[in-house]
Amino acid sequence: MLFLCQRTEAQTSYISDFVDPNFVLAKEFPFHTYQAEVTIVKWARQFSLKGPWSVVDKPFAPPSGDKHDYLSWSPYSWPDCSNVGNTSVLPDEQVWTTCPYTLRDGEFNPDVRLINDVGNIDDLSNAVLYNSIAYVITGGNSNLFSRNAVHFLKIWFLDQDTRMNPSLTYAQILRGPDGQVGRHTGVLDMKGFVRIATAIEIFRKSNTTDWTPQIESGMIDWIKNYTSWIETDPAGLKEAAALNNHGTFYHVQLASLKLIVNDHEGAKDAIERYYNGQFLTQIEENGEQPLEAARTRPYHYHAYNIAAIISLARIAQYIDPEYNVWNRTSLKGGTLKKAMDFALSLDPTETNEVESVIEMFPYVAAIGSVFGDSDGKYKKFLEDGHPEYATDPHFLWNQPFVGGPTVTSAADKARMTRRVSSSGALGLKVLRGKRWMLGLAFGVSFGAGIGL
Repeated sequence: MLFLCQRTEAQTSYISDFVDPNFVLAKEFPFHTYQAEVTIVKWARQFSLKGPWSVVDKPFAPPSGDKHDYLSWSPYSWPDCSNVGNTSVLPDEQVWTTCPYTLRDGEFNPDVRLINDVGNIDDLSNAVLYNSIAYVITGGNSNLFSRNAVHFLKIWFLDQDTRMNPSLTYAQILRGPDGQVGRHTGVLDMKGFVRIATAIEIFRKSNTTDWTPQIESGMIDWIKNYTSWIETDPAGLKEAAALNNHGTFYHVQLASLKLIVNDHEGAKDAIERYYNGQFLTQIEENGEQPLEAARTRPYHYHAYNIAAIISLARIAQYIDPEYNVWNRTSLKGGTLKKAMDFALSLDPTETNEVESVIEMFPYVAAIGSVFGDSDGKYKKFLEDGHPEYATDPHFLWNQPFVGGPTVTSAADKARMTRRVSSSGALGLKVLRGKRWMLGLAFGVSFGAGIGL
């Protein structure tokens, strides 16, 4: 079944992905990932143009009155002002506090982005991830990309005037007259910590001078305080017990936080708690995910939970190459691979979700990279939906996988040759030291400054 998706040149946000820092730092990339590397550098630039970000930039304060507190509104909640006694149209701020709100699963209320802490932390996590990888690709002890990523982290987490308080008391508030307190589902807003964990591990293991001892200790202190909150607050505990993708993402986030504070045993414990808990009932023998199928956007949510499980498996493998959870089996004989194969059998047109097909691409490639693609179905799905999938960033780390650009001329071969010099230039070894020419090649500036 063909669901061709229009290719977009703009950067996008993958649902979830942990990229092995050791793989990135080794820089032993196959030549056919060249175009994916170019895109990573481009996306690093594009995401950075949106930053820096801070929770204090929002137009309205949370109920605490402190803009340092993270704030988001429940995305699927809608007001009903029919019985509040109003005789005229209420102003927005009065609607938010006087009209009761009800949940409509899957129906996104666009006004929630008037407060965009959730969008900002997502952009931040993407900017930090792609800038950290771009830093390795372009080389050096310090460059624009490493400075960008570190600066973004400092603004959001460390600087006194702009830092976020380490809690989610006001995340995904259900507005209305009965209280303005966050819901447990708001913990999901921080799913981007998996990307931040990748970036921090890259900086720790590299020779960058931008990741200083002060930043290291500051981030560890903040993460420890936040981790204590999600492990003890009722909202965090309720999210930890959620049986669907919320529970999966809680454990992805917790494992990522443990990595950041150098607690590998804690990360492993979080992973095991998921596989001995939620995972056991999430996947049927045929690969169906009944709790995701019950949602109003089932195609999207099938991909959503698969993305989180893949991240957990990759974190496990990073902690210990012998710690392999890819083939874990649910109580009914379901596996991650079966879940992906079942998801690919779904028809998104039946639920008006053709636009969600693009969400599957990185995870189809991920499953193919781990389990192989003997019958070519994963490659066919990608080629049918996105013939240029090998130009996307995820193609770099979803190796080994089939596809990608092929050498058709001497010029192609020269352009796609692996860099081996300390300059780290992408096929531009001859330009060693001429950073302005490398910058032109990628359409970026290597001059001073943070915002690109």
